[in-house]
Amino acid sequence: MGTLYAGSGAFASSSLPQLAGLKFWASQVNQSGGVFVKGLGKKLKVKLVTYNDQSDPTTAATLYNQLITQDHVNVLTADFGSVLTAPAITIAQENHQLLFDETGTGASFFQSPNPDLVLTALPTSAIWPTPLVEFLLAKHIKNIAVVYCANDFDQSQANTVQSLLKAGGVTPVYFQAVPTTTTDYASTIQSIKATNPGAVLELGYANNDIAFLNDLQAAGVKFPMTMTVFPTQLPALLVKDVGAKGLQYTYSYGVPPILQRKTVNFGLTFGQFAQAFNGNSTAPINFPSVAGYTTGLVIQDALAHATSLSQSAIRAGVSAISGSLKTLDGNFQVNSSGAQLGELLPLAQDLPPIGASGSNFQIVYPAAQATASAVYPAP
Repeated sequence: MGTLYAGSGAFASSSLPQLAGLKFWASQVNQSGGVFVKGLGKKLKVKLVTYNDQSDPTTAATLYNQLITQDHVNVLTADFGSVLTAPAITIAQENHQLLFDETGTGASFFQSPNPDLVLTALPTSAIWPTPLVEFLLAKHIKNIAVVYCANDFDQSQANTVQSLLKAGGVTPVYFQAVPTTTTDYASTIQSIKATNPGAVLELGYANNDIAFLNDLQAAGVKFPMTMTVFPTQLPALLVKDVGAKGLQYTYSYGVPPILQRKTVNFGLTFGQFAQAFNGNSTAPINFPSVAGYTTGLVIQDALAHATSLSQSAIRAGVSAISGSLKTLDGNFQVNSSGAQLGELLPLAQDLPPIGASGSNFQIVYPAAQATASAVYPAP
């Protein structure tokens, strides 16, 4: 089994805990003899082959090819996020290798039927903002500003926001792409401020969110609603680099561990995972670590339904469990293009009282999942 990780660079803060989650899964199954393969009628120990792509897509492309053509891995999983997953998709298709895509959710990956791709731990990012936009429309917020990074992951979200708002009779007052490498949002914030927005959505990776929220504080600007992507995925990092004050009353997507699924029929519940993971890893418990563990569970259950270790048999095993597998990360369901459609992401807000962790994100929408009421506008 092979995968890549970013040991340094822009994606290391997400990639390393994702790898830790996958390694934790491998250690758990190996303690019980390995993964059961239906067609072989026996368990096989998991051997994880890993290479460091240093957050560089070009390096990643070379290493994905090495895993397939030199290491001849039976199971291939991708590094964190759409930027580092994109080269894997092309190479996997060229080699007819099934790719377990852990967190690369860009909508462009799933435009047509693809037997060589399976998104494991998140829905495609094209549907992430659906509850967010429903919330904006329910609150009758008209002046909405959107700044997003020019990559598959963030552009997918931005396009959905724009189309759903338009369907609701709202046109964003600001809609602008910036490079994914952006670290200075000072002029962008002033341009957004001039539109008098009722809500501001900054769609980026963790480094973008940190830069944007810090520049907001530096400018002394506070919007009635500010939403970013990664504070709930990497809460400890965002608290450390932005501070509790900079996060308070901001919004983000509701993901584990903030979102805890009640129905689990395979693998550990979140409480069990947190206890066991803390005892086996120094990595933080956050969404990427849950995603890595979830990916392992999907692979494990697919192999338990696979008639052999051929790529087509493993993909048939995936189809067999789609719609019935429920993990701590929710319902696993994929379509013919490999897109994960099992769960929508609720909306969360950082609300007082702030505990020792420095943040207190609660689910505020939709009402059926809410653990608190949204505070709008932010005080």
